[in-house]
Amino acid sequence: MTLNIRGELLDLSTQKVMGILNVTPDSFYDGGYYNSNAKILKQVEKMIRDGATIIDIGGYSSRPGADDIPEKIELDRVIPSLKDCKKYFPETYFSIDTFRSKVAEECINNGADIINDISGGNLDNNMMKAVGKYQIPYIIMHMKGNPSNMVKKAKYDDIIGELISYFSKKIDDAAKFNIKDVIIDPGFGFAKNISQNFELLNNLDFFKNLKMPLLVGLSRKSMIYKTLNIKPDKALNGSTVLQTISLIKGANILRVHDVKEAIECIKLIEELKKN
Repeated sequence: MTLNIRGELLDLSTQKVMGILNVTPDSFYDGGYYNSNAKILKQVEKMIRDGATIIDIGGYSSRPGADDIPEKIELDRVIPSLKDCKKYFPETYFSIDTFRSKVAEECINNGADIINDISGGNLDNNMMKAVGKYQIPYIIMHMKGNPSNMVKKAKYDDIIGELISYFSKKIDDAAKFNIKDVIIDPGFGFAKNISQNFELLNNLDFFKNLKMPLLVGLSRKSMIYKTLNIKPDKALNGSTVLQTISLIKGANILRVHDVKEAIECIKLIEELKKN
């Protein structure tokens, strides 16, 4: 399984790590910390050194109940960071975490390699058209509603069946816009309560039937720290446990805050496969 990223093939036969870079003041774990060019570049350098293949830059907090912000503010946060990162780390792939087609297009024109859309096009009808125009990989996540109201929408009769149906339709929609490389993300924590998140994880291998690369984002999420009755900054061990389970169940890409530990998980799983 491969991704075509601007003419280069990324081989996913070995699982990969996507490092999270939030350039927002209000993300649930690291909001407000990467608030200068120096801090941003230092963190990106560390994640690359630790083994990240992709860096995911986000300028809009998608935590539950997050405030909406204008496109201009999102662009003002993301574009300078992206430009600096591409300048200093030209060999690394950069993804942009946005559900807005204008932000996506501006970022693609400034070097973004992948678009990571938490809404799968549901919050901007022009998103798939924009991505298809530039022929770059598109991450489609599952979410109901939007970040401000998704908690109220965590209701399912058959969560696995509903998500499989959702992704099947989205994959077909993407093909209509000539999007060649689709990555699916079940959206842990997005319009899903703790019990639903664990049901999703327990059945993660079902999504391999869609024949698309599978991205999993569990890093330090509430299903971990609320279950363990700890704070997000103490949730690394729990993140590592659930990410290991995800790898065993077929995840191709881990989206994480802690790259070094995720890479260690992948190395151990690779050794397990060999023996």
